[in-house]
Amino acid sequence: MKMHDRIYICHTFYHVYVTCLKELDIRRKAAGTGTDPGGATLMLSLMSNRFGRLRERALGSGLFEDVYEYDEKLDSFFPELEPLKTDSGSLFKNMINRIRFTKRLGQLEEPYMPVDLRDYGDIYVFCDSDPIGYYLNYKKIRYHAMEDGLNCLLYGDQARIDNNGHFRIKAWMAARGLIFIQNGWGRYCIDMEVNDLSVLEYGCPKYIEVPRRPLQDALTDDDKEVLLGIFVENLEQIRGRLKALNGTRKVMVLSEPLCDLETRERIFRDIISEYGTVDGENTDIIIKQHPRDMMDYEPLFPEAVILPRTFPMEMLNFMPELHADRLVSVFTVLDALEFADEKIFLGYDFMDKYEAPEIHRLNDLITG
Repeated sequence: MKMHDRIYICHTFYHVYVTCLKELDIRRKAAGTGTDPGGATLMLSLMSNRFGRLRERALGSGLFEDVYEYDEKLDSFFPELEPLKTDSGSLFKNMINRIRFTKRLGQLEEPYMPVDLRDYGDIYVFCDSDPIGYYLNYKKIRYHAMEDGLNCLLYGDQARIDNNGHFRIKAWMAARGLIFIQNGWGRYCIDMEVNDLSVLEYGCPKYIEVPRRPLQDALTDDDKEVLLGIFVENLEQIRGRLKALNGTRKVMVLSEPLCDLETRERIFRDIISEYGTVDGENTDIIIKQHPRDMMDYEPLFPEAVILPRTFPMEMLNFMPELHADRLVSVFTVLDALEFADEKIFLGYDFMDKYEAPEIHRLNDLITG
């Protein structure tokens, strides 16, 4: 018998947001039927993100019985793996090395695991492309994979990109646990939740559609306050800055960790120059910083209100102080955001002006 009901392994603020949506939905349905929803554990991987005091706030929210931080290690942390990633010039030897790499990375991750995942009934993993996927494969632990970002496979089917060429053979090997492929192709992956199957160019037998919008629409005012309490540390200060804006028109730009810092600055200056006026009128400019974007926007854009990177953009839906005439992003999907009259998604054609198309047109590189 499992000691705990379920655990969510998250790498980003967005992952934690989706986790909270799922937990609130589970509790809502349990209350409606008079059943026990069980308890949930949250595990925060520190490999690519720093969550600040999120652990403390999540514990205080009442949504989670435990919150752990996970010192997940990139494969590059282990020098002994480097020879197994080097092209030997032989297809057969490369595949043998990959089999060895798959097992050894899983073994090397074990000392950093803060809990015994075999104690949980259901395991939900965002980004099983990261070493956690190799660990689960090595330990032969079954789990549910979760879409990394909203409709993210539409813009980069990472499983096929990372395994371009002879994909069917590699998928066959992954299905037997010999090598590991993320996003539903691993042997011990039960299924993979995606937001919208209809937009995906490439399928996988384990994809299941679980739309995010109904989970968001079902939130009560109390639910929204719980989410704001978890994610936004300086909520009243941010609300005050939004209320203090004087202009009648507002344009928000979503930053993203694009290119090098110099090119990134040019990208967002160009966006503001092109889209920062509405009907010929000047506007208040708001920049919502992406959680992984480390550029210092305050001195570069002193005329703009900079919203910190320490909370996911979805929290903006729950701030009645905010209304934007226009919302602009490069690659961030805007479907879940409700506070803007006009949404502009710039996409591939825009980015072609700043870097080689093959860098961001990832699905175009897939050959089978």
